[in-house]
Amino acid sequence: METSKLVIIPTYNEKENIEKMVRKVFSMKGSFHILVVDDGSPDGTATIVKRLMKEFPTSLFILERSGKLGLGTAYIAGFNWAIEHKYDYIFEMDADFSHDPDDLIRLHDACAVEGADMSIGSRYCRGIAVKDWPVGRIMMSYGASFYVRSVLGIKIYDSTAGFICYSRKVLETINLQNIRMKGYGFQIEMKYNAYKLGFKVQEVPIIFTDRKEGTSKMSSSIFGEAFGGVLKLKFRRIRPR
Repeated sequence: METSKLVIIPTYNEKENIEKMVRKVFSMKGSFHILVVDDGSPDGTATIVKRLMKEFPTSLFILERSGKLGLGTAYIAGFNWAIEHKYDYIFEMDADFSHDPDDLIRLHDACAVEGADMSIGSRYCRGIAVKDWPVGRIMMSYGASFYVRSVLGIKIYDSTAGFICYSRKVLETINLQNIRMKGYGFQIEMKYNAYKLGFKVQEVPIIFTDRKEGTSKMSSSIFGEAFGGVLKLKFRRIRPR
């Protein structure tokens, strides 16, 4: 029996990428649906998505929010929507093609076929697999994951990864209202919750390629939030909802 699959794509000013991404995902095998969570993009990203919804009325959806409210809250809004609509597998993926959409199938199979509860498209589980990043950014990202492993004691090599497949039971069990970090620290917090709640987490090696179009949303404040948030996580009791 075919499983139901929803890809959540948060957007802010992704007009150069979003139509190409939507068409790419819908051209693949596997009957993926897409939910775009747009944070009031002034460049008209939401308008493009709503035009495409006329072409894909049963598989493309949008949540529109007012202003930049953070990556974490965008995904949590999407998770709650996915749970409400009873999707079996829910994915996180960027709009900018830094994540190869073809790898969605590998992430799905790690859960649906190989038995993981959560699969991570990992840049670091087999060395460093990143293209077109400056050395400084690679070292910052790789160092952040090493820091998380050291402080939290979780056996995940790419703790800041944002290319993920969750089985619905993981998102139904994690207390999403208690997820506190909004930037890339959110990615660490979700993985730590899944790990501490006893779910099977599997890393799937991918090659991450820096965006070709549009502007990166990465900033030093995002890393600052994650650094301090990890220390707080270490002393927090993780409970299911």
